[in-house]
Amino acid sequence: MRNNNDSLENRECRDPRVLANAHPAMMNPLLQESKRVTDKEVELVTMRRVSFRLLPFLFLLYIFCWLDRSNISIAALQMNSELKFSSAAYGFGAGIFFLSYSLFEVPSNLILARLGARRWLARIAITWGLLACSMMWVRTPQQFYTVRFLLGMAEAGFFPGVIYYLSLWFPASYRARAISCIIIGIPLSQVLGAPLGGALLGLSGIGHLSGWQWLFLVEGLPPVLLGFTALAYLTDRPENARWLSKQQRDWVSSRIEQERQQTVAPHVSPLRALGHPLLWVLIFPYFALCTIGYGATFWAPLLVRDALGTSNSATSLIVGGIYLLAAIVYPLAGMLSDRIDDRCGLAALGLAFYCVGGIGVALLPHTMLRVVALVVLNVGNPIFMTSFWCVPTKLLKGSSAAAGIALVSSIGTSGGFFGPSIIGFLKQTTGSDSGAFLGLASLALFGAFVCIALRQTAAFSPSRRVIGVPPTSQSA
Repeated sequence: MRNNNDSLENRECRDPRVLANAHPAMMNPLLQESKRVTDKEVELVTMRRVSFRLLPFLFLLYIFCWLDRSNISIAALQMNSELKFSSAAYGFGAGIFFLSYSLFEVPSNLILARLGARRWLARIAITWGLLACSMMWVRTPQQFYTVRFLLGMAEAGFFPGVIYYLSLWFPASYRARAISCIIIGIPLSQVLGAPLGGALLGLSGIGHLSGWQWLFLVEGLPPVLLGFTALAYLTDRPENARWLSKQQRDWVSSRIEQERQQTVAPHVSPLRALGHPLLWVLIFPYFALCTIGYGATFWAPLLVRDALGTSNSATSLIVGGIYLLAAIVYPLAGMLSDRIDDRCGLAALGLAFYCVGGIGVALLPHTMLRVVALVVLNVGNPIFMTSFWCVPTKLLKGSSAAAGIALVSSIGTSGGFFGPSIIGFLKQTTGSDSGAFLGLASLALFGAFVCIALRQTAAFSPSRRVIGVPPTSQSA
């Protein structure tokens, strides 16, 4: 009976009618407790609705974004021999995408900040889809280079644009998990793309097209459709979201604005933001990751086939399995990053995995252990990416953040040109890719040391905050 009475008393204490008649000495703490409960409920319901509305669609877009930039790794199993592309020509064509991508990322993200994510992300998806389809008509190395360069130009700004867009909707304590839900599309695109690409290669002769031509056509059309869908589906900012209640819109807007006011750097123009010294230091770890990561991505099917002597379809399935194992790590890495808030420390750990995996690929050729090393290497991606992309928004806000994110992404992504090209050049000139992977592993190790050094700065040191609780609440 005592327990029942206690429960009844507790319920009555939370009743607004009881609070209204309570003694003034009791009233203030009870009202505060009731308000905290209400605010927490609003937060959970709001973030759940925002997540279900935005993340699945952006995830789907990102799957095809990654698929259409990397599907030449599967197409190369058939395309290189049919078009008589050398290792150097293939490596250069795979990498030149990232030169144009890097050149146009900053202006693309500034346009996105001005026009809004809805229209600009839609434009990016439609144009990259059409150019991805046009890959089916290339016949010479020069045509290959041209279309890949234009594809990079069309896609420029998509990833940093999504990162900036998420910063408008997700508070810092939710951001790594939101990012992990998007970039898990990297391995899952390979899980989908590798076996799908292997099956499409088997369509050779149908409609007088080769299998690799079918691959580019089938995988290029969905982004065009998704781009037109984005125009009606996406919302630029929380205050414009009719699918949220007024209370929910106000909560998201006020929480994001509160965090902007607590950003380390004051609001500056995008041009001045590009000169922030810590922003330029951040470029190197991402450059190291892109150099070894894209090098491994574009050469993975050929590495697996050479190591195990498997058929094209079996090779595609093995590569898909490698990326499936890496995909499991993404949600775990995002939750861990939001829980401990040690963004730079976890980014350093991710690059350490890249280093160990790169050394394994270099020293263990022609064995199953080389495939295991590729798994280790790819596990580094979720650990690095989910934490690293929470860092730039600690320095900058508003359109300055859009410019800063794009700068880090654009110069860092240029590593995607050097990685595949270095591997292709050394493989053709020396007959081995071991030297290339040892060099790339060293680059990843140095990038890890840079992350550890950044961790010691006041701007990026772990805050040890509590999940879901705004900074002002904790200090109180």
